[in-house]
Amino acid sequence: MDLKTEIELLGQRAREASRALARLDTKTRNAGLLAMADELAAAEAELLAANALDLEEAERRGLSRAMIDRLTLTPQRVAAMADGVRQVAALPDPVGEELRRWSRPNGIEIRKVRVPIGVIGIIYESRPNVTSDAAVLCTKTGNAAILRGGSESIRSNTAIAAALSRGGARAGLPEDAILLIPKTDREAVRLMAGMDRYIDLIVPRGGTALIEAVVSAARMPVIKHYHGVCTTFVDRAADPEMAARIILNAKTQRPGVCNALETVLVDRPVAESFLPRLGSLFGEKGVAIRGDETVRAILGGQVLPATEEDWRTEYLDLVAAIRVVDDLDEAIGHIETYGSHHSDCIVTEDPARAERFLNEIDSATVFWNASTRFHDGGEFGFGAEIGISTDKLHARGPMALEELTTYKYQIRGHGQIRE
Repeated sequence: MDLKTEIELLGQRAREASRALARLDTKTRNAGLLAMADELAAAEAELLAANALDLEEAERRGLSRAMIDRLTLTPQRVAAMADGVRQVAALPDPVGEELRRWSRPNGIEIRKVRVPIGVIGIIYESRPNVTSDAAVLCTKTGNAAILRGGSESIRSNTAIAAALSRGGARAGLPEDAILLIPKTDREAVRLMAGMDRYIDLIVPRGGTALIEAVVSAARMPVIKHYHGVCTTFVDRAADPEMAARIILNAKTQRPGVCNALETVLVDRPVAESFLPRLGSLFGEKGVAIRGDETVRAILGGQVLPATEEDWRTEYLDLVAAIRVVDDLDEAIGHIETYGSHHSDCIVTEDPARAERFLNEIDSATVFWNASTRFHDGGEFGFGAEIGISTDKLHARGPMALEELTTYKYQIRGHGQIRE
């Protein structure tokens, strides 16, 4: 069977499964999710063995430290995946929620209600936990999922998807509600993007090249999980200890993820006092610095000169770009020019300046005195997430349960006709 035919058959199966899944009530879908969680926990040895093969291949291919961290499963991460499924099962079901109800003078009654989207295609790289997160969020909201992971995690993804499917089927969910494309060549992405007969929405997660390829080929709506050039601005009214703590967490707690800090902006009046402290902390954690002339003058030889490209680079590694700015206006201008509209933070004790930053920065999430690492569906209380959208329509920020629904209007009449 050629690849085109194989993927079209997956699309047909997913479409049928989506209709069956949408007919199930919340109790049945939740029971399926709990069975999935149990199956993930029971399959720990199988998942770790598959992941070990992926890691061996990753080392052979010379993948970066950040990529290997994203790829790695441990017993703790498998347990966290299973716990994440249980958390999603415990969340309120948005499907069927009445958003609005009203009547017209002619007596017809109108309801606006949440409904599943249908079939959602998720294209992603590296992180095998995305297989679980995406599948269970789709299941909870009555959507079928077609998953296409990267070549570096194919064995891990296959094992996770198989465990989820076994658990769900045992609890009465459609067997084809979660389908994983077993091929990793790029042609599979192009074919998925052209299947608007079967796929209602595509969510790409990965590098710029992957996302641009999906956007250019897609015949259905795309919600982009784009790169995160996340910036923290240390205002002249910042508590320096708080600022250092926030920046260190945002940069080093897990540098290979999209909500990790990439750029630090420092208000000029506090640069001389703050930068040596930050430089010392970065040095202890092994963070390489790219800085402008002022930063280099203050910190000396440990800093490489920053280029124009550094201000718009998502390093996903222990590298940070630092720039000194004259004031809040210049900080806002820098972020709007070079940022990716993902996650940006101001550290300040001045509420008026903070509110201005919160209002004027056009990013999916804007922080005041908190690490950008909190830009996460779990941290927001949403359970898992499919991704963090940097789009403005139809979803923005963590793409969780509500963002995996659409709505329809239900009209109830008594024989009314339009005059």
